[in-house]
Amino acid sequence: MFKQILYTQWKWTRLPLLVLLLAAFALPVFSARGASAAGRDNWLIEQMLSSLQSWGLVYPLLAGTVGLILARSTWSADHAGKHIYALSLPVPRWNYVLMRFGAGATLLVAPVLALWVGALVATVATTLPPSLQAYPTILALRFGLAAFVAYGVIFAISAGTNKTAGYILAGLGAVLLAQLFLDALGFETLFVQSLLVKLVLWPGPFEIFTGRWMLFDV
Repeated sequence: MFKQILYTQWKWTRLPLLVLLLAAFALPVFSARGASAAGRDNWLIEQMLSSLQSWGLVYPLLAGTVGLILARSTWSADHAGKHIYALSLPVPRWNYVLMRFGAGATLLVAPVLALWVGALVATVATTLPPSLQAYPTILALRFGLAAFVAYGVIFAISAGTNKTAGYILAGLGAVLLAQLFLDALGFETLFVQSLLVKLVLWPGPFEIFTGRWMLFDV
């Protein structure tokens, strides 16, 4: 049954997944353009690293997009069919959910491999100054972990009904509006900022999305 679920999810996502594969391959290749021109000039090396760091903002964005698209497409057919197909199968609900999750997680491997290959191509095509090193494998592993975190979060939200997802988004919006309202009244309550800091800084679950995403670094 897992093979069939994997096949159906591949059919649902093959077109957007192809676009994501091309984007994942192209990102490190484009970000590495001009790196060889840095030579031994310290100023050019610093300029090149600054350019790479600006490209580094795209990696977590692409990883989040990969996780979002795969997680949403995992449950789109079940939501459209009111989960009748899932309930009619002779397997426990938890087993069905695990197979859905595993199939989507398996498809995550493709864009990670595409980014890794692109990073290897960029590394081979670039002559680095002696002070810099290439980290294609570490970059690909970090990309994969970030995509998996985004996939897991969106999968958990999407596993319920659309109404449940709406309640979660409405709750987040209510917290944000409460923060804005209190700020407008002059109260110095920073619970939203504190929550965000705890989420994106270690040991927060989204710390993987922050920091430096660099293919070439010291």
